[in-house]
Amino acid sequence: MKLRRLRDHFFIYGFLCLVWYLLRTGTKPSRAVYPCQQSAGFVAHLWTLTYAAPVLAAVESDRFRIHWKTVVLVLLIGVGAYGYMNLNNTDDYEMSPVNLNLEPATATEPDPSVIYAITGTNGADDGVNRLIDLMDEHDQPFYLSSNEDETQGPTGFIGKNDVVLIKVNSQWDERGGTNSDLVKSIVEAIINHPDGWRGEIVIADNGQAQYGGAGRGGSLDWMKNNAQNQSQSIQDVADMYAEYRVSAYLWDTITSNVVQEFAEGDSEDGYVVQTSVIPSTGTIVSYPKFTTVYDTQISFKYGVYKPEIEDYDIDRLKVINVPVLKTHMIYGVTGAVKHYMGVPSDKLSAGLGYRIHGAVGQGAMGTLMAQTRVPTLNIVDAIYVNALPKDGPSTPYMSATQTNIIAASTDPVAIDYWASKQILCKICEENRDNTSTLDPDNTDEGEFGDWLRLSMNELNAAGHDFTVDPVKITVYVK
Repeated sequence: MKLRRLRDHFFIYGFLCLVWYLLRTGTKPSRAVYPCQQSAGFVAHLWTLTYAAPVLAAVESDRFRIHWKTVVLVLLIGVGAYGYMNLNNTDDYEMSPVNLNLEPATATEPDPSVIYAITGTNGADDGVNRLIDLMDEHDQPFYLSSNEDETQGPTGFIGKNDVVLIKVNSQWDERGGTNSDLVKSIVEAIINHPDGWRGEIVIADNGQAQYGGAGRGGSLDWMKNNAQNQSQSIQDVADMYAEYRVSAYLWDTITSNVVQEFAEGDSEDGYVVQTSVIPSTGTIVSYPKFTTVYDTQISFKYGVYKPEIEDYDIDRLKVINVPVLKTHMIYGVTGAVKHYMGVPSDKLSAGLGYRIHGAVGQGAMGTLMAQTRVPTLNIVDAIYVNALPKDGPSTPYMSATQTNIIAASTDPVAIDYWASKQILCKICEENRDNTSTLDPDNTDEGEFGDWLRLSMNELNAAGHDFTVDPVKITVYVK
């Protein structure tokens, strides 16, 4: 209420915003892209324009005698504020990569969750191939095959006839979306299956048709992308490999359409909504079902539909979850778990009074995974990260920190614990920023460490042995 009264006195409020903006930004211009700074900068700019004009007019008046230095000072402040506000429009802004010393770790408990981390990769190089080799060195083949050879075997992930759904982040442009170079490398690795590729790949996400980089949800064809060639979008990557049955599907286009399953005679694309509420997290589960451009019918929950038998091949659908690691202004951290917010329909759940985004802090993403489909593999994109506390999910180029890291695990909880601790928190510590909202060991109610554990509990209750306990996590680094 006091703030509202203060805003009614625009001269005072605007001046305070100007002072705050200049002092807070200081000698670190990258702070100009903080949401609070952008808001304060806008008000400061407005204040300058509002009061500079009367001052200039007064200079010519016989009634007022204002020294020319005052006029110059006001103009300089206005120009400075406007310039700071537009610093984040510098498209060619570059920075030096930070070198994080990632340490390997060995679990002391049996059957650990395993994380494979690759350093020194920009996504467009051999980083994914090195990741696959690192897995193979530790008896985890990437390719599912009856042949036991390098990188392939019966315990592999991707078979030659599989339908692979690569789940990306499409809601934000610039560094807020999944690195398209990395997605391209993953696609190339899949179609280079040693047994010969005969399957299909669909790159997909639901930007919820709301908020996001343009204020209207996601896009798989942004003009400004997270890549070395910033014009290379996710859609461009899909188009490059169309001959290998690769496509892209933006679920925003069907996020408000309620449908039934294929097996129930409904062939329309849309969202299946399970209207019963999961009491542990107050969650209504929803998920997409759709037909690809190659006429493959996919239910995110049940798999690939086979019309000839009116049933699903649940094992043929493989989900590779590829989040970009970044901070989140509400939930602290976006990683493999929070990234699943791009699976359900926030609009449909909100319409029923149980908005799923509002339930993330109660463990809703764990519920969603458990009730639909747990990722076959999580590959965390930490090539560029947003390590500014409470700043994300939007990440302009200037807000990103280049770390050149990717990491993979079948355990989405463990990889989020490790990535936030070893990447985001370490960067914040170097910058002397407060790490409390990013710390997975901060279990205060509503904090990242709290809802990550609530999500884990949902998954563990469904039979998935996921963990945040360091003694149960093994890390390989290369």
